[in-house]
Amino acid sequence: MQSVAGQSVALADFQGKPTVVNLWATWCPPCRREMPVLHAAQTERSEVNFVFLNQGESAAKVQAYLTAQQLPLRNVLLDAHGEVGVQMGHRALPTTLFFDAQGRLVDTRVGALSRATLAQRLDTLSSPSKPQ
Repeated sequence: MQSVAGQSVALADFQGKPTVVNLWATWCPPCRREMPVLHAAQTERSEVNFVFLNQGESAAKVQAYLTAQQLPLRNVLLDAHGEVGVQMGHRALPTTLFFDAQGRLVDTRVGALSRATLAQRLDTLSSPSKPQ
C-alpha cells in the first residue's frame, strides 16, 4: 500500500501498539460522518495507531477531500483495489478493524462508529488481555 504522499507502507509496520484500521471512501456518507469521531480519537489516544485505509480512490481525490473537510489525519493509506477488505471478508463501507499490539484481529465493526461505540472498543483494545 501507499500513503497519500506516495510512500510504501505495510499494515505490519503498525505492530507494537493496538491499531485501528478504518476502511473508507470519500463517496461513502457513513464514512464521512464518522471521520470527525475517528480524528478526535486519533488526537486523544496516542497509545493506539489509527490507520485510514481508503478503498479504491486516488491520492489526489483523498487529499482534496481531507483538505476540504479540514481533517489533518495521520496514516492515510491507499488500497487501490480494495484488497484488504476482501482479505478480511468485508466489502461494506465503512468497516473498522481492531488489532491488538501483536497484530491479531480482535474485533470488527461494520457501519459508522459513534463516539461512545468507538470509546468502548478502544477501552477494550487498550486494556491488558484477560483470559476468556
